[in-house]
Amino acid sequence: MSSRVLAVFAAIVMIAAGTAFASAPARAEPDPAAMISRQMIVVSVPTASSTVATLTAYRRDGIGWTAVIGPTSAHVGALGVGVAADGVYRTPAGTFALDQAFGRLPNPGTTLPYFRATEQDWWDEDPASPTYNLHVVRPNSPGPGSENLYDSGPVYDYAVNIASNPLRIPGHASGIFLHVTDGQPTWGCVAIGRDQMRQVLRWLDPTQLPHITIGVNATAPSVLPTLG
Repeated sequence: MSSRVLAVFAAIVMIAAGTAFASAPARAEPDPAAMISRQMIVVSVPTASSTVATLTAYRRDGIGWTAVIGPTSAHVGALGVGVAADGVYRTPAGTFALDQAFGRLPNPGTTLPYFRATEQDWWDEDPASPTYNLHVVRPNSPGPGSENLYDSGPVYDYAVNIASNPLRIPGHASGIFLHVTDGQPTWGCVAIGRDQMRQVLRWLDPTQLPHITIGVNATAPSVLPTLG
């Protein structure tokens, strides 16, 4: 095939690919840090519509993965687990970083970045806002749907952000956390007992690149990518 024909063929492929990507909804790229994470929390539901899950935390060392916390009972979204969206009470399925901890109570001992929430701490959940899906500090709400991290009550006594929408694509869900349970299905978060939440926070270490995997019949990380 001549170089000119190759160039034309390549251009056609690029145009077709561009059309396909333009017609598909934008999605965040997989987090490459998950490939080398040494801390993995696995949240497994028996069916996509289930609101009750099991949570187990695993540590990776030189010989593989070891369960260090759990399994313990957890609650997920009122609509189960799957594709998440703003205003839909469904917990996102996939593997995501755990990057920011916070709580209404003092830091229980985590080495993750941690802030103590007050009435001026909000999670911006307004898709039209420039700070959508970010923590903001201000005296009033940053926009419709935003959540006050203190006024939301004891469920946020301890919490950690599940970075399910790191590119902050409007509509693809915001404010997804691992937090304290109130015994009920969540609005899309994962919730566990207070003692277990404290234990998880004390265990999480940002130098170990902690991640969380959420899914139907999610398995222990022996089947996840491992170090070479």
